[in-house]
Amino acid sequence: MNTSHSDPNTPVPRILVWDLPTRVFHWLLALSFAGAYLTAESERWRLVHVTLGYTLGGLLAFRVLWGLAGTRYARFASFVRGPAAVLRYLRSLASGHPEHHTGHNPAGALAIVALLVLGALLVLTGWSIYNDIGGEWLEELHEGAANLMLAVVGLHVGAVLLSSWLHRENLVRAMLTGRKQGRPDEAIRRPWRVLGVLLLLAVLAFWVQQWRTAPAPRPGAQYSEEHDD
Repeated sequence: MNTSHSDPNTPVPRILVWDLPTRVFHWLLALSFAGAYLTAESERWRLVHVTLGYTLGGLLAFRVLWGLAGTRYARFASFVRGPAAVLRYLRSLASGHPEHHTGHNPAGALAIVALLVLGALLVLTGWSIYNDIGGEWLEELHEGAANLMLAVVGLHVGAVLLSSWLHRENLVRAMLTGRKQGRPDEAIRRPWRVLGVLLLLAVLAFWVQQWRTAPAPRPGAQYSEEHDD
């Protein structure tokens, strides 16, 4: 939603925009992707890589459902817009008078959709490789999708920092606290704390289960890997 404020010197109230499940998803997704990317080339950290890949898949499935049935600004219908809206927003940034959107802006929404699609591609190709389905081309596709997703993440982070400066609003803090500038009537009604905590606990329980059921390392495997390097 586009919200204009007539007097820039008038304090703008901070309202609840991001529910807790959306925030938990956001930071767990960032952690899972970063961890999976960093452990991709190491056989020693294979279990961590696979676990974070499965976590990524579960988080994406949750986000799709929450994007259909979640709170006002979490729903895809509230922020996914066409190319014209994206170009209009980018022009407003270039002019130094950016449009203010209580939820995701059109450019940010484009990045979110790209991350969801690339994340799904990563999970599907990773699962196929792990189960010996496909060949070398699938591994190259998996690696290419990971690098492209990293590039999108970099652009997204840069855009968030730029938007924070232009809007004079800390958007990183907003994704931690859930609060942004906006009119009181634009606030969401519930933070859905219980669901957010359940999402976090489900991920932690899955990690513990993966750790407890992990096969014991083969004798000499670490020695062999070190000497192969």
